[in-house]
Formats: sequence, structure tokens, C-alpha cells
Amino acid sequence: MTAPALGQAPPAGRTAGPSRTRPPRRVPDRLLPVLAGLALGVSLAAFGLWWARHSVPMADLQVYRAEGAAVLGGRDLYAFRVTPWRLPATYPPFAALLFTPVARLPLPAARAACVAADLVLLAALVHLSLRLAGVRVRRQLSLVLLGTAAALWLEPVFQTVIFGQINLAVAVLVLADLTRPAGARGKGLMLGLAAGVKITPALLAVHLALTGQRREAARAAAGFAASAALGLALLPRASLDFWTARLYETGRVGKVWIVDNQSLQGPLARVLHTPDPGPLWAAAALLTAAAGLAVAARAHRHGRPALGLLCAAVTALLVSPVSWTHHWVWCVPLLALAAARIGDPAVRAPVRGRWTRIAVLAGGAAVFYGRSMWQVPHAGDLDLHLPWWQQPLAAPYPLLGLALLAGTALSTRPRRTEYVAGSAPAARPVEWTP
Repeated sequence: MTAPALGQAPPAGRTAGPSRTRPPRRVPDRLLPVLAGLALGVSLAAFGLWWARHSVPMADLQVYRAEGAAVLGGRDLYAFRVTPWRLPATYPPFAALLFTPVARLPLPAARAACVAADLVLLAALVHLSLRLAGVRVRRQLSLVLLGTAAALWLEPVFQTVIFGQINLAVAVLVLADLTRPAGARGKGLMLGLAAGVKITPALLAVHLALTGQRREAARAAAGFAASAALGLALLPRASLDFWTARLYETGRVGKVWIVDNQSLQGPLARVLHTPDPGPLWAAAALLTAAAGLAVAARAHRHGRPALGLLCAAVTALLVSPVSWTHHWVWCVPLLALAAARIGDPAVRAPVRGRWTRIAVLAGGAAVFYGRSMWQVPHAGDLDLHLPWWQQPLAAPYPLLGLALLAGTALSTRPRRTEYVAGSAPAARPVEWTP
């Protein structure tokens, strides 16, 4: 039987109808949060099973409780040592004031409250990371649930939870502040308070000043000053002790050469096989700080403020004397931004460019899920005797941070514009810029 000619009625028994090609089936919108919630439930159940099988002392939480107890009892804040590892207090007195409620809880209750708070903070960090990346979709709840399920197993996040650390709280405080619209009331103040708890976020205030956000930078400085003033008013002796002596005792925080340290000083010490890289590290840190802030500011000027903010945050982690692996919870917004650059329809990149973005996301995820620093010999002082081929495995985060700064510098470099006689310069291609 032949098909009817163009314009001829179809044969009897047949009716002209729509094409047999059916649109692909999609999961109904109302089911997406349910499926995402199930994924989060599976992730939490797996975490609970791991927790039940391992002894988790939450050492940093014990230090925070001891700090709060020292404040309440009027004892010397920087004299005690707790846990089998004899850990001291290392944060400013303002932080110790915030830890006093934890000191009033029994340790089991404090542990449970800390884990629950970290899970809520992780969901908040995923949400803020999506906002930083410019993701505005109806299914954002589903993305937050899925992102929380996946992010829990990122090494920095996982370590933060099991140590009872405050990194998620600091990152949420900073992003909740800096992702607000330009000119928002009080913007910058929460950044200053975060720096009052943990000094390293202060470098982001410098980034604000370099990018013309002077009011926000001034508010950050005011928030930091207010935190120090409150500590001085309520804990004068501890404040003088910290700001004149303890702040500069980097060895007090821990051994800088162990693989736990993922700042620049860690790999330099391990490569040189010395526990103290000395002036070489100081020079490298100053150079990296200047270059990193310059790259971050240039990314901001090129219409990519989210990337600029993350470059500044990574620079702070690189130049800090000590950045333990769990300090790198900024991997969550980094991966969110990389994923958004792939999936956003406004990014009209050629196939090669899209595959490059996919490779960048996959590589970043592999670094933060891989835990390669824990696979090299690191018992005792073996960290100082690693062969050359194990050095990159022992320093995945600083290497990725330096690669981020280098890649951003290349992608935002000035482009040569060609002129044709009698014509205007060609317009720059439109880029998706969160």
C-alpha cells in the first residue's frame, strides 16, 4: 500500500492525526522532592551506619565546650589542654563567648545537637551555593535535598561533621551576607563577625575593598572590630593574651607539615622535608595573596562576581598558616558554580567547551571525594619523608586552588580586539555570569 499523494485524503479507515513521535516522559514535578528526599534519607542512613561502627570523639567540639567552660568558670582560656591529643583553644575570645551554651550541655547532648546543626547548615550552604551560582528554578528544593545528600560525603564536609567543627557555620554566615543584593542594608557586617570567630574570612573584606564595595568592606571591618571589642570588654586578660601572643603561635594550632594541613605551608614543608619552611613560605604566601586577590578582583570586573568571591575565599585558605582539610568546605559552592556553568541554557558554548566544563566539574569532584591525602603514608613523621610522586596526592586541595586561580586568570585575560577599517570593534560574546 502506498502513501497518499500530497493533498490527497487518507484511505478509508485511517484518519490524519498527530505524529507518532511522543515527547520523552518526565518525572512529575510533585515527585521530584519525594525522590530527592529519599536520596537524602539513604545518604543519612549510610552516615548513621558509619557513625555506629566507628568511635567518633568529635575532638573539636570538646575543645569548644572547654572554651565555654573556661569562660563560665573564669579560668585561663589559653592554658587548658583537652582530649587525648591535648588540644588547646586557638580562636579569639569572642568565639569562646559564643561557645558558652555548648558548655552547659552534657557531652552526648552536645554531640547530637552539633551533628543536627551541621546537617541543617549543610542544607543552608547548598541553598546559598545555588544562589551564588545564579540558579533560579522551581525545583530548587529538590536540588537542595540532592545536593545535601551528595555534599555530606565530600571530604571537607564529612570531616567537619565528625570533628564537630564550625566551618559550615562560618561559610554560611559569609555567603548569607555576601550573596545579598548590592546595597543591601548591613551587608558586610556578618562577614566581619565571621572573621571575629575565625580570622581567615577577613581576607574577603580586602576583596570587597578592591572591587569597589567600600561600604561593605567598612561594615566588615566594623563587625570585626565589634567582636574584638566585646571580647576585650568581657574577657580582657584573654583578649590581650590572644591578640599580643597566641595569634602568632602557629605551632599552637598543630604541626604544619602533616598531610592534614592543606594550605601552602603544608606542601612546602613536605616537599622540602622540613618541619618549618620559614621565609620561603612567608614569601610564597605574600605572593599568592597578592596574585589571588588580583585575580579575584579581575574576575569581578569581568562580570563574574561569584567566581571572584570564590577565588578570594580559596586565596584565604592557601595563605593561611594552617588550613586543615575540613576548612575547605568552600568546595560546596565551588562545585555548585562549576555544575551551573554546564547546565545553564544561557551558556552557548561549543561542544568542546561544554565537555571542558564537564571535565572541570568531574575533576573537582574527584579531588574532594577522593581523600588522596589519607592514602599516602602519614603515621608518625612519614609526612616529611614522602617521595616526589606522592607529593601531589598529599596536597590535592592547594594544587586545585592554585589551578583555579590560574584558570581564572587565563579566562579573564584581556582579549585582543581586531578592527576592520570603517567599522566598530566587535562586541564581546555574551557570557552567563552569576
